[in-house]
Amino acid sequence: MKFRPLHDRVLVRRVESDQKTAGGIIIPDTAQEKPMEGEVIEVGSGARDENGKLVPLDVKKGDKILFGKWSGTEVKMSGEEYLIMKESDIMGIVSDSKSSKKK
Repeated sequence: MKFRPLHDRVLVRRVESDQKTAGGIIIPDTAQEKPMEGEVIEVGSGARDENGKLVPLDVKKGDKILFGKWSGTEVKMSGEEYLIMKESDIMGIVSDSKSSKKK
């Protein structure tokens, strides 16, 4: 199934969290909090400003992001769970510290 969000919306897949604590205790699914980190799967075309000009989104397909605990709307497509959220619900893009350092 192909899906493209409209306007300033983003399709996100949650990143799976660890199921063990640092001490090795296994946390059951019912006690785990849903992760607030995800990967951008698809992005909309962007929002329109006051003049009607299209403003592209800051996030792009493949970005790792952080979002609020209650952000987005959960949907299930082709047996997989996703979130659809507005770009304003995204708190930031997570980057690899190795690649972001200047040489």
